[in-house]
Amino acid sequence: MGPHLCVVWSMVDRNHPTRITRPTARRATLALLIAALLFPAARAGAATDALDEELQKIQQLVQDRDLAGARAELTRAMQEFPNNGNLYGLLGVVEASAGNYAAAEANLRKAIALIPHFTGAYLNLGRIYQENSAKDPGAAKEALDIYEKLLRFQPDNREAIFQSALLLERQGSFPPALDRLARLSAADQEIPQALAVKCAALAATGKLPEAAAAADRLLQNPQTGDADVFPILPVLESHGASDVAARLLRARAQRQGTYELFYTLGLLEKRRGNLAPAREALEEAAQYRPNDVPLLLDLARVAYDQHDHKGALGYLAHARDLAPQNAGIHFFWGIACIEESLLQEAYDSLKRAVQLDPENPYYNYAFGRVILPRTDASEAIPVFQKYRQLKPDDPWGLLALGAAFLKNHDNDKARPELEAAAKYPQTAPGAHFYLGRLENQAGDYTGALKQLQLALQAFPEMSEAHAEMGAICLKLKDYPQAEKSLTRALELRPENYTANLNLMILYQRTKDPRAPQQAERFRALREKLDKSEIEMLRSVQVQP
Repeated sequence: MGPHLCVVWSMVDRNHPTRITRPTARRATLALLIAALLFPAARAGAATDALDEELQKIQQLVQDRDLAGARAELTRAMQEFPNNGNLYGLLGVVEASAGNYAAAEANLRKAIALIPHFTGAYLNLGRIYQENSAKDPGAAKEALDIYEKLLRFQPDNREAIFQSALLLERQGSFPPALDRLARLSAADQEIPQALAVKCAALAATGKLPEAAAAADRLLQNPQTGDADVFPILPVLESHGASDVAARLLRARAQRQGTYELFYTLGLLEKRRGNLAPAREALEEAAQYRPNDVPLLLDLARVAYDQHDHKGALGYLAHARDLAPQNAGIHFFWGIACIEESLLQEAYDSLKRAVQLDPENPYYNYAFGRVILPRTDASEAIPVFQKYRQLKPDDPWGLLALGAAFLKNHDNDKARPELEAAAKYPQTAPGAHFYLGRLENQAGDYTGALKQLQLALQAFPEMSEAHAEMGAICLKLKDYPQAEKSLTRALELRPENYTANLNLMILYQRTKDPRAPQQAERFRALREKLDKSEIEMLRSVQVQP
């Protein structure tokens, strides 16, 4: 009677015996290996030479990927040997290879029930659980349980040791994972996959120098691949070892750069706040995929964060050409245009964003912001009303709609919106400012000054409130207070349109020798600026 054989999905790479491969969701990558497993006759059943030949024939069919032929042979053999665990183990492999998860699990469990120490069945069952953990939330726990059972009767099984350590690390049980790795031989502990798990577990337990040392050994191993590095990056980054993660990615990229390596490195550096290296890495990724829209958007975000708004517009222009129906690109383009004072371009782009995605509240809000300083701001009213419908609990919508009504001289509708916005700490400064402007327009200068004082109590550095107060004091011929308020407004924002205009008027009215100089300053400013409302809105942070 010969040995009983079973096909085993090995996590050992046949080309590199020192590698332990991680499970993958793609069955095409599974390495099939014949493992000789000898069982006593009492456990294997009435084994015969004919059964041995049949097992070898079926195993060959599985290796040749002839799953239909293997299943047919197994069906026939199981009629003759109905309680043979090896046959159930083979059928489990066939079903798993065909993607039949439930059938594979059932047959492998039957094999273990018939042959309790069937090592190959345990390994194969653990493998299919790991393969399907993304679809089955409980599969990882089942896999760990299977490996634990195998280790009870075969405590030195290297695959079970490693895979259980991997599963422990992935579920956040980092000290037990390190303990499990310590059971591997010294040579196996230096295998890239083991080093990767060790690096992550050490970082997660606060042993950052040891984690860095493990990362160094991982990088020095010529068999290390990207598949060893990518899975541990989230653990490293979330446990204060993002510098180790960046070093791993950078070294891998220098050795053999790929789109995935450079892109991942770029995003990691961006999260770390290292904008220059982030942009450099993303630019490298773009060499591989120059028409990748998400990558172009990430490049635009980094450039924007670097205050390189022209650079951001360059990336966005390319992305917009590739995806003209992408509302998010038009939105981002509009925001970058505001920073470059390209107000008409901002208006056109944000309008297009709203047309493409009318239910997006932030697109509506940004579009309304750009409309407000235009000569005809009536278009802003329905836009902000839409925002209020989409986000009824957001006080910024109250403030924005109130400002739009006020700009369109509909003070009766503006007042209740602004009074409601004044009840919220975040919008109170802007609301009191606009209420002060409303009272000023109505000729109630006392009420206007009171509202402006409330605005400045909440936000003392609001340049526009100081300017509005100075303009009212000018009307009241309180020239010292007018000059004080207008000067303060210009200290806070030298290009404040209202403050420069009224200070010019004040100097001219009081025959101040500074009048010609202020008139020239205002003339230059008038040529440069036609957007005081956008600047004011930005200064009081009127944003959702």
